[in-house]
Amino acid sequence: MTQAMKKIVLLCFTLLMMAKTAMAGELNLSVAASLKEVINELTASYTAKHPGTVFLKNFGPSGTLAGQIENGGPADIIISANTEWVDYLNNKKLVDASSIKTFTYNSLVFVGKTSKKVSSLKDLTKLDKIAIGSPKSVPAGEYAIAAITKAGLASQLTNKLVMAKDVRESLMYAELGEVDGAFVYKTDALQAQKSKLLFTVPQELYPRVVYPMAITIKGAKNDDVKAFHVFLQSDEAKSVLSKYGFALK
Repeated sequence: MTQAMKKIVLLCFTLLMMAKTAMAGELNLSVAASLKEVINELTASYTAKHPGTVFLKNFGPSGTLAGQIENGGPADIIISANTEWVDYLNNKKLVDASSIKTFTYNSLVFVGKTSKKVSSLKDLTKLDKIAIGSPKSVPAGEYAIAAITKAGLASQLTNKLVMAKDVRESLMYAELGEVDGAFVYKTDALQAQKSKLLFTVPQELYPRVVYPMAITIKGAKNDDVKAFHVFLQSDEAKSVLSKYGFALK
């Protein structure tokens, strides 16, 4: 082998090792849309301390995220806005059961810019258009339907509902005035610029909003994933969650 060929082989080997190193620090996160600001801040903080770590973040409705994982989509950690979808993946043996932890909690509220007096669920009958996340894939929409049904208002409100792809789109509809109001999480209401919080949905009308997180079977083979999973349970993570209005218990 000539000296030139040796240099080429050495260069190829070096590039291959660099590629492997980069891949080792690449984490795919599938996260409920309502956690966008929290996760962006936490990943930035983590990257500052672990410069070799690269995060690929996929925000969306929990049901859609679970479906993507089931269909082989890249994900190392999932954080859902309800227990249903993590339980679904666990039953399919697509997440490491021992890694399932409660990340945080939230509550359901109603926001809008309407000039009509709206201070409780029964007042929603006065409105023409109400945004909710599509209940088939968006937990916030599922919680809203549960509350409406338990309050005995389903038949009066069904034709007023405007389906959104996720909770953030529901908020956007309210912000733009395309609907009279929207069901969103308390933390989303804090992000609102134009609409205001009109009332908090009574907790007895819907299941508590729990955000479970889990490492996927693929992610369980990666020590970097496990390290970030531990970081998500740290005091720093709890501090950021509190800052954005999430509940810790």
